[in-house]
Amino acid sequence: MDTIKVKVDHVLGHINRGAIEAMLPEIMAAKRHLLNGDAAGNDFLGWVNLPEETDAALLARLKNDVHRMQEKSQVMVVVGIGGSYLGARMVIEALQSEFAAMLPNRKPLIVYAGHTLGEDYYGQLLTLLDSVDYTTCVISKSGTTTEPAVAFRIVKAHMEKKYGHEEAQRRIVAITDARRGALHDIATQEGYPMYVIPDNVGGRFSVLTPVGLLPIAMAGYDIDKLLQGARDMRHICIDNETLEDNPALMYAAVRNALYRKGIKIEMLVGCQLNLRYLAEWWKQLYGESEGKDGKGLLPHSITITTDLHSMGQYVQDGERIMMETMLRVGKPGVTVPVPTDERNLDGINYLTCKSLTEINDCAADGTIAAHNAGGVPVMEITVPMIDEYFIGQLIYFFEFACGVSGYTLGVNPFDQPGVEAYKRNMFHLLGKPGF
Repeated sequence: MDTIKVKVDHVLGHINRGAIEAMLPEIMAAKRHLLNGDAAGNDFLGWVNLPEETDAALLARLKNDVHRMQEKSQVMVVVGIGGSYLGARMVIEALQSEFAAMLPNRKPLIVYAGHTLGEDYYGQLLTLLDSVDYTTCVISKSGTTTEPAVAFRIVKAHMEKKYGHEEAQRRIVAITDARRGALHDIATQEGYPMYVIPDNVGGRFSVLTPVGLLPIAMAGYDIDKLLQGARDMRHICIDNETLEDNPALMYAAVRNALYRKGIKIEMLVGCQLNLRYLAEWWKQLYGESEGKDGKGLLPHSITITTDLHSMGQYVQDGERIMMETMLRVGKPGVTVPVPTDERNLDGINYLTCKSLTEINDCAADGTIAAHNAGGVPVMEITVPMIDEYFIGQLIYFFEFACGVSGYTLGVNPFDQPGVEAYKRNMFHLLGKPGF
């Protein structure tokens, strides 16, 4: 079985293999906490077995609703913030064409609301919605989180004005708490189709629940393959007891070993533009899980070769407080060779007939060599190709490694107490009762 690989050759000049292997007892203890549910945050471990436990009847119902809404939609608006939209967006943008909005005969275009309070953004969104047939998927555990609540009120009002109240009801689906909360009550009163965010799955771990599965299926992608990839990676993460055979444990061990040597920043380096939102999802996953109690690597990201002409300068010559995790793709979806030009005015005929992947791989290798020589440890993660199956593997790999890494760090990876601080100040400034 092809699977994700982790390579640490370019870390070993900064820490020795013994320092990594010395992490194994702590890593294995953290793994046992995840599997036994006997440590802090154990009421949010539903994601650990989720790929195996996803109900076939739930998937069938979801696919039926998706098919019905696809027939009504040129566009679906996904309303949510943080884990309520980043996972779906990560998968969709990794798989779809960069030019999806311009392509004929495409599945509904997925657009997003509730992740910003920018007024110009909503003005532009409403202008788009004036001119297309659309449906809405609103995602919120409580229904009272300010950003998505405001966005849903705006979109719902537009939809009811455009289609009328009864037709709007048929065009909205809610994903929320099973029993309580403002969105649960709205969906019940309005008769929206409703899907449940499991109580024991936190938002940043929710992409393999209806939170992610419904928008991903709506965009036309195979959620069965996504879940199969996650299932296969789960077996690798759970069944293998050595760092060499378990990529998630190796990743967690290396980043913790480097953190203890004084590294403060982890830079996720994507080798393809379509992985930009995977980096955004990863930043939430690790930043919200580990950044607490005065601890944790700061997750940051760049894309090569784009950012080598900007942030690359800092990575090469700036303060030596970072590591890089380079995410490489083994096989492209298409091959585009460089054409020849007899006049060679641009001087690049030496690249003639080379594919862009060959060139990009050389750029990645050159970057690793340069940054490593400049004092930056570089770990490599290689995913065989970008499709639903391997993205499913990647999701579970990062989630499992995050849980192990957080427990190894000595924090509760499944709470986020610091997130509430800005909300209290904002509510006070806005005059919310009680604040």
